[in-house]
Amino acid sequence: MTRSYLTTTIPFVNARPHLGFALELVQADVLARHRRHRGEEVRFLTGTDENSLKNVLAAEAEGIAVQELVDRNARAFEDLKEPLDLSFDDFIRTSSDPRHRAGVERLWQRCADAGDLYLKHYEGLYCIGCEQFYQPEDLADGRCPDHGTEPQLVAEENWFFRLSRYAEPLRELITSGKLRIEPATRRNEVLGLIDSGLHDFSVSRSQRRARGWGIPVPGDPDQVVYVWWDALGNYVSSLGYGTDSEDLEHWWQHSDQRIHLLGKGVVRFHAVYWPATLLSAGLALPTEILVHDYLTVDGRKISKSAGTTIDPAELVDEVGTDAVRWWLLRDVPRIGDADFTRERLIARSNTDLAGGLGNLVNRIVSLIHRYCDGRVPAAPTPDGAEELLYAVTNAPGRIGAALANYDFRPAATALWHIVEAANRYIETTAPWKLAKAQDPLLQGVLATLHQACLQLASELEPFLPSAAARITIQCTPVDGTLPAASPLFPRLT
Repeated sequence: MTRSYLTTTIPFVNARPHLGFALELVQADVLARHRRHRGEEVRFLTGTDENSLKNVLAAEAEGIAVQELVDRNARAFEDLKEPLDLSFDDFIRTSSDPRHRAGVERLWQRCADAGDLYLKHYEGLYCIGCEQFYQPEDLADGRCPDHGTEPQLVAEENWFFRLSRYAEPLRELITSGKLRIEPATRRNEVLGLIDSGLHDFSVSRSQRRARGWGIPVPGDPDQVVYVWWDALGNYVSSLGYGTDSEDLEHWWQHSDQRIHLLGKGVVRFHAVYWPATLLSAGLALPTEILVHDYLTVDGRKISKSAGTTIDPAELVDEVGTDAVRWWLLRDVPRIGDADFTRERLIARSNTDLAGGLGNLVNRIVSLIHRYCDGRVPAAPTPDGAEELLYAVTNAPGRIGAALANYDFRPAATALWHIVEAANRYIETTAPWKLAKAQDPLLQGVLATLHQACLQLASELEPFLPSAAARITIQCTPVDGTLPAASPLFPRLT
């Protein structure tokens, strides 16, 4: 059995979650459900990054303890499981989960044993929003390109990781395909970073600058582990790295695929810093790094700190889970940012879900009730159903190929080919005319449409799990008779 370990990034919890992270959660959920649907063994991890100076400053601004703030906001992230209909198996919190500190400490020790950690005085421009240093040439008019703020000049003695030692191994892993980075533009971006020269980077902060918040550096209590180095460790600490759990061997060292999903703003950390750290520690590397672009609002990146944020839980309260998931999967491209508006989401839901899929299932169930007293006929498929049969039988392959390519829009489109083909089949065969003429072909037409609905529900499950369950119930006889047709999706206004 194929075994896959699938992870999202873990976001800072200085504020409530926004729709940009919901995109990543939903994409990861579709991949996890699709693989389970195909019979694979899957573990799906998400969580929260809590050992950040951003969280400390947010707590100070509210006048509350840091732990109180991160507990409250981490709950909001974990609570997205129900409104977004997520199927994650594990949720890790870096400030309070005992697995995490033990894992980070072991990771540090393994890299130290490899000779890859050393103390160095450093001065640089630091963006608190990104929690990273920038070179002057990487700034936009002296400001952070993501947050539009002027970085702070920081000077202190920190621990550094010998990233420069791993340039050639990383280049070989990426060019050979052993470490797959998608899409190709991001792969080329990472190779460009490597070719421009990898510099050792700081992996600790002074306790003073961290305000005493974070995991202390083993053997150096005056320093805390740098938040990004700490956070990246969650992918193995959650599996018991540091506590000798068998999960690490099962899900990390011996998985067929170790898949990280992430946004384009953190590629450097996941595709350069993290694999180098794993090489130093003697651990297996991720097999795939799948990168999505940003959601925007009025052309601006959705961001908690920038104030352009859409709360996914509030959005679900307004329009429903299916509408939110479907827009994220049907409208967001594989490459390029996607601009969110409520009007676009509502139009997509009304056209595809209420007016398309929901209307189709309602028509078919109503036809079976009208002409067969609600009993699904047992009849072979008549001639003329080739287009519908092709859409149904080819959907699994099309969906699998699209998701293997980390491309959700064509995967959703393959589902829509079934809806469109079924609607055309109804119009072409005109069951009401067959019934009027008492044509025996009616039985086969309705049986074919009913089977198409069930197969559509099966393939829809990774995308809209609750809707797929409702369609299955609608199309499953109880005591030999289908339930009465009822609306599957509301029409939004």
